[in-house]
Amino acid sequence: IEFYNKRRKELLATKPNPAHIAIAELEKHFDVEVVTQNVDDLHERAGSTHVIHLHGELMKACSSREPQNLDYVCTLPSPDADIKLGDLAADGSQLRPYIVWFGEAVPMMEDAVLALRDADAFVIIGTSLNVYPAASLLQYARHTAEIYVIDPNTPELGIYRYRAHHIQKNATIGVPELVDKLIQAHP
Repeated sequence: IEFYNKRRKELLATKPNPAHIAIAELEKHFDVEVVTQNVDDLHERAGSTHVIHLHGELMKACSSREPQNLDYVCTLPSPDADIKLGDLAADGSQLRPYIVWFGEAVPMMEDAVLALRDADAFVIIGTSLNVYPAASLLQYARHTAEIYVIDPNTPELGIYRYRAHHIQKNATIGVPELVDKLIQAHP
C-alpha cells in the first residue's frame, strides 16, 4: 500500500506532457478512445474524456476481496490521500489501490477490444508490444484501420509491420506531429 501512496504523491508533482495534450486536442476533431497501460490521470488532466485504463487508476481504491467489482471502486477523497491499514471498502474488506496486480485479470480489456474494433486508426505509443494481454490489442484492429507506431525503437509488429506507419521519435515529439498531420488531412 505504501508503494502506491508514494506513487500518488509523485503524480501530484507531474504534469501532462505535449503528447497527452496533443491527444486531448485530437479529441476536438475526432472520436477518440484512449487506451492506456499507465495508471496515472495525465490524459484526463490534459483534457481527454474517453480514457480506458487497462491496469487501473492510481487515484482510485477498491476492495481487496473483489478488486474488479466496480461497486467497490471509489475515487480517493483527495489527490494526496493515503490508503492505510484498517481503511475499509464498501464490502468491509481492506481498501487497496485500484491497480491490476501481476496474475490478476485485466478487467477493461473487453472495453478496449470493443473500442478498437470500431476504430479507423490505431495509434500505438511508446510500448514494446511485449506485455500481454495489452500487446494482443493489435490483432483486433480492423483490416482497413490505419496503424501508427510512435516509438524511438521498433517494436515487434509481426504481420502488421507492412501496414504500420512507424514514427521513430519519442512520444513528446512524435504524437504532436502525427496529431497535426491527422487534423490537417481531415479538417
